[in-house]
Amino acid sequence: MPDRELERLLRLHVYERALWRDGIELVAGIDEAGRGPLAGPVVAAAVILKEQLLISGLNDSKVVSPLNRQVLAREIKLKAAAWAVGVIPVGLIERHNILQATYMAMRAAMNRLQLRPEHVLVDGWALPGIPIEQTAIIKGDAKSAAIAAASIIAKTTRDAIMTYYSRLYPKYNFEQNKGYPTTDHLEALNRFGPCFIHRRTFHGVRENLD
Repeated sequence: MPDRELERLLRLHVYERALWRDGIELVAGIDEAGRGPLAGPVVAAAVILKEQLLISGLNDSKVVSPLNRQVLAREIKLKAAAWAVGVIPVGLIERHNILQATYMAMRAAMNRLQLRPEHVLVDGWALPGIPIEQTAIIKGDAKSAAIAAASIIAKTTRDAIMTYYSRLYPKYNFEQNKGYPTTDHLEALNRFGPCFIHRRTFHGVRENLD
């Protein structure tokens, strides 16, 4: 591994190392994927680290190519102390709103972990309703290795779900747009109206309900 990449990865563990120095062994990172799309679930992942995750290329999922995300996800799942995902479907997003659905997905991922973390690093804002000490980090997926790992697993999980849905609803090209409001997706919505997995309360979908 090049020295520059190793230095970057070491900087990415600054929050984790501080907690480990304080005697906290199991540190979890939590992130989500799918808050902004017009279709499909919101997915969260939780990843527990008890040592540095020195995987070349580990970073915020948004700056990693789809192919490299797949490779990284496999390595993370092998090397992390534990990992889990939570998936909240469209019906609950519409019933509760996307923010509450995101919290539900994060808590579901936490509850499915095979180990109980001693501290949680959360991307963005604090996660209500968990009885564990936590640190909320704005843009945490670019600042914390555990959160970056969670962002990779959340993103690859959701992308796989949307690829599956693309076979059920081929008119919307979900395999490519993953439910986001791309030009082709908006054109398909205008032409065909929403399908079963569209979020009918979202701007861009509700205008095409008729």
